[in-house]
Amino acid sequence: MGIDQIAPEALRLPPQERALLAASLWESIGDPDLAVDGLSDDEAVELAIQRDGEIEAGTVVPLTHQELMRRLRP
Repeated sequence: MGIDQIAPEALRLPPQERALLAASLWESIGDPDLAVDGLSDDEAVELAIQRDGEIEAGTVVPLTHQELMRRLRP
């Protein structure tokens, strides 16, 4: 079963049940601080500053949330 089938069903749940589902899914991902490929705090901050500079300089174009979600979904 894919997200296209699960999401509409999940969105029909009452708000409290959706919140519990969201919390459960988030917890299943693990430690979000480790999602930066094991970078230290200092390295993560340095990377964020670098990426912000790239956006400010126009060398990269940021994605909107909608575009990111479109690219992530198969």
